[in-house]
Amino acid sequence: MNGRPHVMQPIVHPTKCCVKHHCATTIVPHIHPSHTQHVNRHMFQHMHYYPHTESVANEVSHQHFSCGARPPGPFFGR
Repeated sequence: MNGRPHVMQPIVHPTKCCVKHHCATTIVPHIHPSHTQHVNRHMFQHMHYYPHTESVANEVSHQHFSCGARPPGPFFGR
């Protein structure tokens, strides 16, 4: 054969998506004092547009424990 080879259009396959999960545990002590607050509300409606195909997902989970009237540990004065 003589001449230049015939080049076809490229075949684009679907994007392969790989997800990696990373897990960390954080203990958050909660103190629940009592207070009455009067709230005046104003609503802002935020319209979000995402014209980009890149994304990031962050996942957080919480566990709540009822520990009695006073938190344990030296950092709370025991």
